[in-house]
Amino acid sequence: MNRIPKKLIHFFLALLVVALTAPLLGDNGPEHQAVQTPPVKLGTSGGNINDISKKYCCSGTLGSLVTKGNVQYILSNNHVLARSDKAVAGEDVSQPGLVDSNCRPGRIVADYSSAAKLGTNVDAALAAVRSGMVDTSGAILDVGVPASGAATPTVGRGVAKSGRTTGLTCASVQGVNTNVRVSYQAGCGTGKKFTVSYTNQVLIQSTTFSAGGDSGSLIVTSDTAQPLALLFAGSTSTTIGNPIGEVMSKLGGITFVGGNNHAVTCLGGKVAAAEQIAPFPAQAAIDRVTAIKDHYAPGLMRDPAVLAVGVSADPDQPGEAAVIVFVNQHMPLLRPIPRRLETARTLVFRTDEIRAYGWNERAGGGACSAK
Repeated sequence: MNRIPKKLIHFFLALLVVALTAPLLGDNGPEHQAVQTPPVKLGTSGGNINDISKKYCCSGTLGSLVTKGNVQYILSNNHVLARSDKAVAGEDVSQPGLVDSNCRPGRIVADYSSAAKLGTNVDAALAAVRSGMVDTSGAILDVGVPASGAATPTVGRGVAKSGRTTGLTCASVQGVNTNVRVSYQAGCGTGKKFTVSYTNQVLIQSTTFSAGGDSGSLIVTSDTAQPLALLFAGSTSTTIGNPIGEVMSKLGGITFVGGNNHAVTCLGGKVAAAEQIAPFPAQAAIDRVTAIKDHYAPGLMRDPAVLAVGVSADPDQPGEAAVIVFVNQHMPLLRPIPRRLETARTLVFRTDEIRAYGWNERAGGGACSAK
């Protein structure tokens, strides 16, 4: 999610004008923040028009199109559409979001409908589409029409996402079955911060895959464009997504508006490839190490410095799985992380706080604080 001080909004809009007149990169990044003529494509700037405070306005990404009970909805995050459980049904959702429209509502394209409450292991919400305002094919900027069938997250799977801040980016799944603590803030740039714990999350380790404002983006498989996860948080080196199967279940059996499988091309016109850690662990190895992780993760995460514990590939033992641990680089560990947990090796990485706003902000004011 993205938040920006009101007094700086004109400055950032001026920067956006410059960006829009500059040569476009392969991900067409500025297009994701621009005003669209309806019916709009998704993977674009948007959010609840009431997500504003005295000093800030906030926005995220209108991620993808789904159906439920013959009604079409925009799928995004609870903290983008539902203002972290504070919204009431019927609140307006605009494109672009407030941060890209002078902290004033853009064109209203949908009405907030419902959300899975924070703390139910997903950060997901729906907004009912207004007639004629959203492309009914489900097209996402730079991705096209996603595949209609969902994919199961697996270690090493190539993925892509289309979001408000970083446009189209590609990477691969680093961790699955991840326990993670995510920081939120009660209001738009204001109010008490609080933490929500999640289990079984998808982790992508990359410094460029996402940034604040990309919250709500649909993560798809790069080779087939199948929905795989719902992006909702990150740090300077990680992105966290809810597994899409759980999102679909928690929102009452939604289905994706989509078409056939197809590849997604990123910068340079190439299909994103999985990292070269081959062969990737077989499911039996993942299951074995997941059982070990599940046993030790609660104890590890009692240490305030431990942010996430998941299951990944062991780069030194091809075909083997390992426990991956992310530690807050600004905090000392209460006790060292063991090199092994039973038969599983541990891989320890340091990063900053994992949060649902303001991650990967560019220095010098070039990016907004973010949801």
